Amino acid sequence: MWSIEDTEFMSRAIKLARRGLYTTRPNPCVGCVITLDDQILGEGFHIQAGGPHAEVHALAMATKRASQAALKGATAYVTLEPCSHYGRTPPCAEALIKHGISRVVVAVEDPNPQVSGRGIKMLRDAGIEVDVGLLSDEAAGINPGFMKRMERGLPWVTVKLASSLDGKTALSNGASKWITGPESRRDVQRLRARNEALVTGIETVLLDDPCLNVRHSELGLLSEQVDADSLHQPLRVVLDSRARLTSTAKLFTVTSPILLVSCIDYPQAEKDTWPQHVSGLILASDNDGRVELTALFAHLGKTYNSVLIEAGATLAGSVISQNHADELILYQAMKILGSNGRNLISLPDYTDMADIPSVELIDERKLGGDTRLTLKIRS
Repeated sequence: MWSIEDTEFMSRAIKLARRGLYTTRPNPCVGCVITLDDQILGEGFHIQAGGPHAEVHALAMATKRASQAALKGATAYVTLEPCSHYGRTPPCAEALIKHGISRVVVAVEDPNPQVSGRGIKMLRDAGIEVDVGLLSDEAAGINPGFMKRMERGLPWVTVKLASSLDGKTALSNGASKWITGPESRRDVQRLRARNEALVTGIETVLLDDPCLNVRHSELGLLSEQVDADSLHQPLRVVLDSRARLTSTAKLFTVTSPILLVSCIDYPQAEKDTWPQHVSGLILASDNDGRVELTALFAHLGKTYNSVLIEAGATLAGSVISQNHADELILYQAMKILGSNGRNLISLPDYTDMADIPSVELIDERKLGGDTRLTLKIRS
């Protein structure tokens, strides 16, 4: 069904889509390539929410290189089904029809209920040939959070871990700077920048007093591609079941949004000290008196596609053991911290091999002296 040229041009569209990884949220990353007689006339990607979609950028380039009349007979390769509704921008399906595109190749259907096949139908009703499914896994893999939230109302959850070779996060006295090298720490900044919310626990905040923001100066080469003003900061979420955190914490000094999630209300005197970028949410507690994670992710899934967990052993272990995690990213340093060091994650005492979490290695690469493992968790 698919020609070599089809695969080549869709691969190019997927590569273009990835260029929006750090700037498009909450919208999905989308790439588009327009060809005529197997030659690229135009290409583009969705840069930021509220701005032109990938198809619009590609059409603009194509019409500069050829008249609109010359686009009749052209093929558009799009990584996600063209939208069919009016939002902050007009429908892309309508734009493709208007410009006389003859064929549209779609990698994956849009799970957004506002689209979900309607864009494809609009194109076909206009007499345009539409083929769906080319490199669908690769295209869907660019936007796992968007796909999951549209389908299930839940965000894609990544648990970030860093440890020594013997699975420790710190020495027995708590010393942990630095287990991993500068390359890994820069990669963590990029990981934060790709996620819409970052969740940690109160113990981590009280122990380390982190800011938990994305530091533009530490993004490496990415800082040259994305300027500080267009860089999205994730919502910083602190799980503080007993409402212990005070506004003296360092993370309050950074003005990106903070959500404090507790099981009881904070004292009014404390809430009166909160800056405007801080808000609170009260959720039910679980049997251990901690914030109920199912309720947390249901709440975050109303707005956010992707959530990064940067937390201690207890919270990280709870997210994994309760089957909320989709992905693990482990930065493993070539160090040995000793048997009395702090453990990486706290998990139940499994007594049957059939009960242990199932993980699949997706990617492994060197970052300086460290190794980064990306693992998919199968429930």
